[in-house]
Amino acid sequence: MMTVVTTTRLRPVGAQEWDAAMRERFDSARGRPGWISGQLLTPEDEPDARTIVGTWRSREDWAAWHDDPAFLEQRATLERLEAEPNRTQWFEVVADARADT
Repeated sequence: MMTVVTTTRLRPVGAQEWDAAMRERFDSARGRPGWISGQLLTPEDEPDARTIVGTWRSREDWAAWHDDPAFLEQRATLERLEAEPNRTQWFEVVADARADT
């Protein structure tokens, strides 16, 4: 299992539009082979910063999702609203703990 963490900073306007596009991107990931979970985070003291945490069975599953038309459609919207290029880092999941759902 792999987790990808992407950070970005948004332009002063458009945060609501960016968040909505990211929610749509999460919706497009649901049901994809290898999708496990995702979170969209913003620091309490940095309202224009965003961190996306996505967990996938493999990097290959994540890469295949990047060919999905819904993913590609949202990319232009997200990039237009970002103040700088995003940064991505991969992690191998060593342990995973979740509440019973």
